[in-house]
Amino acid sequence: MKGFSLIELIIVVAILLILAGIGVAGFRVFEKISDLGNDTEEIISVLRMAQNKTLSSESASQWGVYFNASSSPNKYILFKGASYADRDPASDESHDILGRVEIESININGGSSEIVFNRLSGAANLNGNIVLRLKDDLTKIKTVYIESSGQISLTAPSLASDSSRIKDSRHAHFKYGRIIDTATEKIVLTFNYDASPTTQEIIIANNLKGSQIYWEGAVSVEGQSEQIKIQTHFLNDPTNGTQFSITRDRRYNVKSLSVDINGESSDPDPGTLITYTADGTAALGISVFVSEMQLQ
Repeated sequence: MKGFSLIELIIVVAILLILAGIGVAGFRVFEKISDLGNDTEEIISVLRMAQNKTLSSESASQWGVYFNASSSPNKYILFKGASYADRDPASDESHDILGRVEIESININGGSSEIVFNRLSGAANLNGNIVLRLKDDLTKIKTVYIESSGQISLTAPSLASDSSRIKDSRHAHFKYGRIIDTATEKIVLTFNYDASPTTQEIIIANNLKGSQIYWEGAVSVEGQSEQIKIQTHFLNDPTNGTQFSITRDRRYNVKSLSVDINGESSDPDPGTLITYTADGTAALGISVFVSEMQLQ
């Protein structure tokens, strides 16, 4: 029986080496994509952990996640507090993104690098997305989407037509065009029922977090706990002025409400920023400095 010639053996070995090389290359590609998927799922897991800690009122605090694409390696930090600037550093839980993966971009409203969750609803204070990519193949990316509702997923939210969307006054944004003296001014909540109003004063100087106004609380009005959150996304910004965000979820609020600020020299009474009817219908106040209300 005739055996293999040397040339035939060389050809067979060459083919086997080529196939082995293809297999190794394929495995390396799979390994890289697997790393990208694992890092993405880990970010989703940490975001949901922050949301769950907030909803369960762990340490009687809000929780959030801060993303840092400029550090080496890139990282994200689970933190305790209403903002990263005012967090409790002792509770930080830092996660490094190592090896083949990096943060390509952080796309959160207002140029922020953090997401914080609401204690009442689990909603996110801002919305946006975090994009991860492979360092040596920039076409391979994964995107984590965070919606204002608190939904976290790998699927981009569908953009419904604004004309057909049912708007809810539980979350209103509007602009305020006057410089606010944060050292002396206050916001006044006036809840009306029958002929006897209930008021709540918010001293701005005592409610600043990360250079923004932030107050969240409940006010007892005729036995009903009225829950509201007031914050700014921009405060006395040279370009954007001040943007207020007010959350008044109609599921928990049944009294009419007026939100005023007391620093307007053109009006002896506090300037009204926004008003709500008992059923939750929102309208801009009479202040000449308020404009561009948007219901989220």
